[in-house]
Amino acid sequence: MVPASTGVLREGVVVAASPPRSRGARPALSSAAVDGGYEQWPYLDEEVLVASRSRKVCLTCHFFRHHAGVSCIPLLTCQLHQGLLAHGEHLTRRCQGWTEDMARQRGWAPEGA
Repeated sequence: MVPASTGVLREGVVVAASPPRSRGARPALSSAAVDGGYEQWPYLDEEVLVASRSRKVCLTCHFFRHHAGVSCIPLLTCQLHQGLLAHGEHLTRRCQGWTEDMARQRGWAPEGA
């Protein structure tokens, strides 16, 4: 048996273990994000969301997603805060973590340029 710090034993060959990856300041995806259990996330409130009168709103943020919920009612989610947005708030509010959408920054197919 090979210690975990030395490497991993695969098919009789020792393979170097990959170094641990840094996740930075982003929270790890919860099990709700992996299995689609967004319905269990809490709604974001005024402590997180602030009013915005510019194009910097949740809808234009890189972390904004929408999913089909029960009876195909859309669920609006923030992947950064792992929370739900009330309908309409994605058009008039944002958080301090607002980030430009990567498709808008780099274009739709940056690898083709």
